[in-house]
Amino acid sequence: MGSSELFFRGGAHESQHQSDDGQYSPKPQIRRFSLPSFPSAAAAAAAVHRLLLVLLGMAIATLLFSLLPQTTRPSYLPVSDAELRSTAALAVAGSGGWYAATEQRRMGMGSVGGKVPLGLRRKRLRVVVTGGAGFVGSHLVDRLIERGDSVIVVDNFFTGNKENVMHHLGNPSFELIRHDVVEPLLLEVDQIYHLACPASPVHYKFNPIYKTNVVGTLNMLGLAKRVGARFLLTSTSEVYGDPLQHPQVETYWGNVNPIGVRSCYDEGKRTAETLTMDYHRGAQVEVRIARIFNTYGPRMCIDDGRVVSNFVAQALRKEAMTVYGDGKQTRSFQYVSDLVEGLMRLMEGEHVGPFNLGNPGEFTMLELAKVVQDTIDLNARIEFRQNTEDDPHKRKPDITRAKELLGWEPKISLRKGLPLMVSDFRKRIFGDHNPSTDSSSTSA
Repeated sequence: MGSSELFFRGGAHESQHQSDDGQYSPKPQIRRFSLPSFPSAAAAAAAVHRLLLVLLGMAIATLLFSLLPQTTRPSYLPVSDAELRSTAALAVAGSGGWYAATEQRRMGMGSVGGKVPLGLRRKRLRVVVTGGAGFVGSHLVDRLIERGDSVIVVDNFFTGNKENVMHHLGNPSFELIRHDVVEPLLLEVDQIYHLACPASPVHYKFNPIYKTNVVGTLNMLGLAKRVGARFLLTSTSEVYGDPLQHPQVETYWGNVNPIGVRSCYDEGKRTAETLTMDYHRGAQVEVRIARIFNTYGPRMCIDDGRVVSNFVAQALRKEAMTVYGDGKQTRSFQYVSDLVEGLMRLMEGEHVGPFNLGNPGEFTMLELAKVVQDTIDLNARIEFRQNTEDDPHKRKPDITRAKELLGWEPKISLRKGLPLMVSDFRKRIFGDHNPSTDSSSTSA
């Protein structure tokens, strides 16, 4: 071929054509267009039918949900004060009614009386109770186990007693650790009730426990910070000292002798409150503070120097009841189940505190002695002795905050609660079994 021939590189199979001027040029490519394929009429009808069914289903579901009662609420919303007060009526000494009702409200389960939907049972908590083998701690452990939680008791048995929690041994939800809280402790828990501390003058004067309140509280707060647990400190009405305000409200700063024989306890608890609030503000630890007033009931230490246990033990032994001073100093006495109820409400509530937990019923020491006489022995004698140093003249809690924010107030009067304690003391002192006192305990 001549130099004028041009080749199309698309392949030899494609023909060439001659241009008008006699030269060859490649055959132009022809673009071919195809019409889009459409489904058959039957397929189109089926697609439309499916779309209509989906839309109809969505409309029916929307209608059903709009007709259902609006009983659920987000779990992160707090329970209102009104709801707390409405469930407070279910609180009975020794029962878990209030807690179950509050949990139902929090989890959106509707009315208290309805069934809990399957799969929405409350989370089983892992709870540590320091001082859990003691008087108050062992009653708290009973309630937590009854509620269905897993409980770890930490106690060095300085004032606690294994017999107080012996009935839980063998229960897979219960653990007992002999340990002093002044030494660090590593656990994985959801809640910490910090009760460890001797509370009677006989014990804390014999072995001053400022270290327990400071180092022990620091260790437990450190544990709460590490594992993200909620921490409850059981403080005391002794932070008010010999009060110049009556009755005592939580905003009162107190009148305490910092170098007196009771200061290891008074100032120790005040320091523990300070540390608790420092961890709350500085490390965002969830904390609760309870200021406990005089409490009595079964499992109290016999001869621990506190007035109720002293009077009961002395009257049972036919000894004179020792009244210090003129007997006109006042105290308020709450039964232990009322206190436990208050502690649990505080722990599960949304308020830090501090909260006074006590019975506002006020008795002089002579009036208390008369109640013990009426309960145990009308001929029980009274013996007056010189008053002890820094003994408060008046003690009565103002529980307005606990009523309004926790829906809590004590239910058991002294005349109803004292026979329960007398029955327990009689069995431990004499080892006898008195059906009459048992029946009165049941009725109370």
